[in-house]
Amino acid sequence: MSPEQNGHRPEQHRAASPSAAGRQVLDGLHAANAPLDAAAVAERLGVHVTTARFHLDRLADAGLARRRTGSEPRRGRPRILYTPTGPERDEESREQLIHVLAGALAAEDTAGTESVDAGRRWADSFEPFTDADPASGVVGVLDRLGFDPDIHERQIRLRACPFRDAAREHPQVVCAVHRGLIEQLLEPTGTRARLVPFAEPDLCLVTLEPAGAAAPR
Repeated sequence: MSPEQNGHRPEQHRAASPSAAGRQVLDGLHAANAPLDAAAVAERLGVHVTTARFHLDRLADAGLARRRTGSEPRRGRPRILYTPTGPERDEESREQLIHVLAGALAAEDTAGTESVDAGRRWADSFEPFTDADPASGVVGVLDRLGFDPDIHERQIRLRACPFRDAAREHPQVVCAVHRGLIEQLLEPTGTRARLVPFAEPDLCLVTLEPAGAAAPR
C-alpha cells in the first residue's frame, strides 16, 4: 500500500518529523519575532551558514517554514528570509468566535477607536524589531499571523486575511484592529503606515512612509 493510499502523504510525514538539528533551527525561527536569513540562524545556533541554509531549506520543503526575498536593496544574490508556518486550527469555530466578538464590539465602538487601541495592545505582545529594515519586521509578523504579505518598495500587499469574512461584515472593527496592530509595530521605528482595506476584492494594501517623510495620504 502506498503512503497516499494509507492516508498519509510523504510531505506530511516529513513535516511531522524534522531531524534534531532541523528542530533546533525551527525552534530558532519560532523564537524570533522577525524573519531570519541563514546567516542570522547560523549566528544564533553557532553553526556554519551552509549548515543553517541546508536545514532551513529542508524545513521549507517540508512545509514547516516559508521562504521570501528580503526587500532591502543589495548587490549580488537577494537575501532569502525564513519564517515558520503556523499550526492548523479549527477554522469554523474560530470564525464563529470572531464574528460574535466583532459584532459585539461594532455595536459599542462606532468610531473604531477602541478597535485601534485593541490592535495596539496586540502589537505589544510582540518583541520590538531587531532588523534594521522596519518593513521586514512588520512583514514577518504579518506573515506569521497568516496575511501572506508581499512587499514591493514601500507597499505591502496583504494577499490573505485570517479574519476576512468578519472583516467584510465588520470592517470598522476588524480592519481597525489590524490598523492599530501595524501602526504600533512600526511606531518605535518612526515609520508611518496607511492601511487601505479591500483595495481589491481579496487584497488589502499597506503603504509605508519612513521617518521624516510626509504623512501618507
